[in-house]
Amino acid sequence: MKNRSLTRFAICLKNKGSEDLIVRKVYQVLPDEKAEKQGLLRVIDESGEDYLYPANYFFFVDLPQKVERALRQRASAAV
Repeated sequence: MKNRSLTRFAICLKNKGSEDLIVRKVYQVLPDEKAEKQGLLRVIDESGEDYLYPANYFFFVDLPQKVERALRQRASAAV
């Protein structure tokens, strides 16, 4: 199981060629150091699965803990 404390959230800024991303939507980003070194982020997209996308498609946001908790619960319920 992935470490939830390292999970971050980012807003999608563009989705060129990526049908499973919605611009202006907040997505959960999972830790993946190897991918980040290659300019990619591991994102849970609209399919409910995690895939690699270009990091420049996203902007990281700091959310209040209450909001992060609600987003994680929503993601867990979808699985």
